[in-house]
Amino acid sequence: MKIKVAADPKSVLEGSLEIANYFGYLSGVHHVQVDVERDANLGNCVGGILVDINGEKYKVRDKKEAAMLFVQGVILRKKVKDLAVKKVLPPEESRITPEVLIVKRNFGKYRDIDGYIFLGGYEALKKALKMKPEEIVEEVKNSGLRGRGGAGFPTGLKWESALKEKASEKFVVCNADEGEPGTFKDRMIIEEDPHALIEGIAISAYTVGANKGYIYIRGEYSDVAENLKRAMEEAYDRGFLGEDILGSGFDFELVLRFGGGSYIAGEETALLESIEGRAARSRFKPPYPTQKGLFGKPTVVNNVETLVKVPWIILNGAEEYRKYGTESSPGTKLFSICGKANKKVVVELPLGVTLREIVYAYGEGIYGEGELAMVQTGGKAGTFVSKEKLDVKLDFDAIKEGVSLGSGAITLIDDKSRFLDIALNVIEFFEHESCGKCVPCREGTFLVRKIISKMVEEGKVDCDALQEIERIVLIMKDSSLCGLGQSVHNPIISLIRMLERGEVA
Repeated sequence: MKIKVAADPKSVLEGSLEIANYFGYLSGVHHVQVDVERDANLGNCVGGILVDINGEKYKVRDKKEAAMLFVQGVILRKKVKDLAVKKVLPPEESRITPEVLIVKRNFGKYRDIDGYIFLGGYEALKKALKMKPEEIVEEVKNSGLRGRGGAGFPTGLKWESALKEKASEKFVVCNADEGEPGTFKDRMIIEEDPHALIEGIAISAYTVGANKGYIYIRGEYSDVAENLKRAMEEAYDRGFLGEDILGSGFDFELVLRFGGGSYIAGEETALLESIEGRAARSRFKPPYPTQKGLFGKPTVVNNVETLVKVPWIILNGAEEYRKYGTESSPGTKLFSICGKANKKVVVELPLGVTLREIVYAYGEGIYGEGELAMVQTGGKAGTFVSKEKLDVKLDFDAIKEGVSLGSGAITLIDDKSRFLDIALNVIEFFEHESCGKCVPCREGTFLVRKIISKMVEEGKVDCDALQEIERIVLIMKDSSLCGLGQSVHNPIISLIRMLERGEVA
């Protein structure tokens, strides 16, 4: 038996792929052989998603109706009058934002440096070495490239600050300590395109006047680090790293350094402390790393995704890069889709894409029996978003609407999850990962975890306790030393607001 499910853009954004996957799930549960086909030309209908079973047209609005249709229409082979469709509309031509491959441009296309060079690799470095550092800075500034690790600081301004510093020694550091739960984009870059990362780092070093750099990679990434080591050895052998690179007189040494599994090491000053051999604990700012960073010298710290974009911008120009994204948030972003998603994947989309498109067109909705209840955007330190806000556009300005872009993690959560369980999971993570250096974060995470644990034990939500939690996390926001303590309010308060609106149980 064949089931066809509408897969035109309008139907997809209403969750048709999720319904198609659910029919496949029901087929396995009931041990019924069914061929489920997604048909972009099937058409659509008013008030639901169009489904064709052996020529009979039906509409379903959710998984409950899909289950009823499967039992009656497929297993019992009856016509389901309550879901029958009288009028089929032509396929909707509405647009789904396609992937734009800038970071992912070389994924799956090469295995060694020869393959990378064949694809145009290291041409950007050759071009950059013939430019003045100030020209490179202007190109990067004009592109509007902002940090893709979560903070979103303008990359060109950071480089300009380091370039202006007068020092006998400078450093560049690649932050590959991808510790944000639900984020796995940097790992994929290192697996699929290590040479683009090396090229981006070398361009950064030449621009700011650094002769040594570090790639700080999380210890758990030891397997993909081997791929990076091989690429670095190849780059040294071919003269893209080391002394007198490509005859330019520019020397640059690149070193791989493993982290110790600390979430806080993803904060740039804590990362520098770790490289220097101390515990990963944040420093007071100012001075900023571009003024006084690694070993007290001017240092630029950039995320993996940020650096991989640099060669493309140098070759194609800032104007070309700004054709993607929005005016205030140009370019693309890698999104890691995870949680209860049917399809767990990394996609590269222009900034300004809607959350709905990511959830339904690329994540294909919720796996299993549950329904979508909420989405957490931006990783553990990001915000919880109800399904009613799926049409928000994801860019650096989305935080004004209470939606965090952060690291690009998109975690789908179904309606079987409960408020207290989610809240406890969040605060236990932050308490465990707090370095303990500053009192607001160290004591605040402990107090919030204690209050939520009590509610979990009692099995009920205490409104007065929620007010106390909100007071504590807002104090942490204003007085914590680093981004960890300052961001705890994002998930906690957004979750509390959803509870108050009745969007989570």
